[in-house]
Amino acid sequence: MLSRLKLWLTAEDAPARLPWRLFTTGLLLRVLYLTLAHTYRFRIFQDHFQFGWEMGRIARALATGYGYADPFVGHTGPTAWCPPLYPILIAAAFKLFGVYSPFSAWVILTVNSIFSAATAVLVYNIARRTFNPRVALWSAWFWALYPAAMQYAVHWIWDMAITTCLFTAILLIALITRNIGTPQLETRNSQLETALWSLFGLLWGLIALLNPSLLLFLPACGLWMAWPLLKAPGKLLARATLAAVLCAACLAPWVYRNWNVFHAFIHTRGNLGAELYQSILEEHQGFPWGTTIPYHPAHPEFRAYQTLGEVAYVHQKDLAAKALIATHHRRFAAYALKRFYFFWVGVPHPIEHGFFLEWVRELNYAFGTLCGLFGLALALRRRIPGAILFAFAFTLTPIAFYLLTVQARFRAPLEPLICILGVYLFQSATRPTPTSPQP
Repeated sequence: MLSRLKLWLTAEDAPARLPWRLFTTGLLLRVLYLTLAHTYRFRIFQDHFQFGWEMGRIARALATGYGYADPFVGHTGPTAWCPPLYPILIAAAFKLFGVYSPFSAWVILTVNSIFSAATAVLVYNIARRTFNPRVALWSAWFWALYPAAMQYAVHWIWDMAITTCLFTAILLIALITRNIGTPQLETRNSQLETALWSLFGLLWGLIALLNPSLLLFLPACGLWMAWPLLKAPGKLLARATLAAVLCAACLAPWVYRNWNVFHAFIHTRGNLGAELYQSILEEHQGFPWGTTIPYHPAHPEFRAYQTLGEVAYVHQKDLAAKALIATHHRRFAAYALKRFYFFWVGVPHPIEHGFFLEWVRELNYAFGTLCGLFGLALALRRRIPGAILFAFAFTLTPIAFYLLTVQARFRAPLEPLICILGVYLFQSATRPTPTSPQP
């Protein structure tokens, strides 16, 4: 029995089957959990608001004929509060299986689980190219089996699982483009290079329509990929232009819709000013709880949002936020440092299920951070190919959250890297690790 389990985990009998085993095992585990634990049953509190929050509200409006609108309470008109891709996915489930129905939730969480399980395969390939097969095997199975790695797929109707998968795929594309983990004597196919840059642009376009906060990493990632092509500017210009055009093509329908509806240029989402205002208010102490617009329809903020319309309301809050920052810049800086701490060490939760569970959750979160950062430092010290790219990801992707607000789920796109680098750290402590990647 143990020998069969070892063969299944290591795929020594058929190495080519390992990615499929990683995916199927991870997917089966996630679907079984969400089915048996009934995580697809959401509370009806506040008219099912926990079923996707603002995205669920927009999806309901789409499915019931009101268009891309109504992110909070009642019919407040067109919106660009959330980027469109995930609300459209929820709306498709609503249309097919019922608005806010348990089966719609099961389908959406299963889609999340597919992307979360696919991330294990990407983790394996990144770790194998960057480090060695042993780190790759442990990292991939850790991602496939560890409960914390699957939590956002099976509990949250939000974009984290899909965004994480696409972001991890972009890291893998960048490594392949730079020939990291590829035999140096291999003849690279120009058509393959073009396809990789095309996929790079398409995936960034999709991410922009899911979680545009990650776009801060795009320039650094693109420049890192393009560095070897500086000696061939013609090729660099052609491939970079192709990627940019494909990314822009993904965004174009959404930008066009927003221009027609709001007569304003909104390229990804239109709530920045309102979020910025909430981030500087002293009453929140740098950590706003709940939604930016109060749920209660009689609340003055909701009435202002409803009366002014979204664009005018956000513009008004943007001006107020900038005025507050200009006169309270020390408070703004202090809150940003506080959010920096929360992002990496642990975001406090209301202790609803006991002090011990909350303590374990925060300890697990902080331990993952330490392992990932120490693993990254070791990789940089040993000049592991790809370590600089990972450092850019750790540095740039959280910046928007430091400035606005932070939750534990915002770290989700970095979790695969934290997993890989943590495994690399412990593997390095037990046996020497070659600095050159294995093919």
